[in-house]
Amino acid sequence: MNCCITDLRNKEVINAKNGCRMGQVCDVEIDSCNGCIVAIIIWGRPKCFGFFGREEDIRICWNDIEVIGHDTILVCTEPPESGSKRRKGAFDGIFRL
Repeated sequence: MNCCITDLRNKEVINAKNGCRMGQVCDVEIDSCNGCIVAIIIWGRPKCFGFFGREEDIRICWNDIEVIGHDTILVCTEPPESGSKRRKGAFDGIFRL
């Protein structure tokens, strides 16, 4: 299957290690000397519905890509550390499962 750089844009990226959806491809990093793709860039997750910007973008090396399909890209990489930790709210601990 041949694929253009524009075809990579907006494909879903799924982590094969944990099955987590990482986001969509927004950019590609290219080595201008060799003309090879070095990495794909994924938008960071929005903060507070996008009102406060986004987290840092995720860079995935080309070697970590396992499969490029028609709709998704499977990667085998360590999940990025989430910058936002869940804080305890006022009602945490009231309801128990």
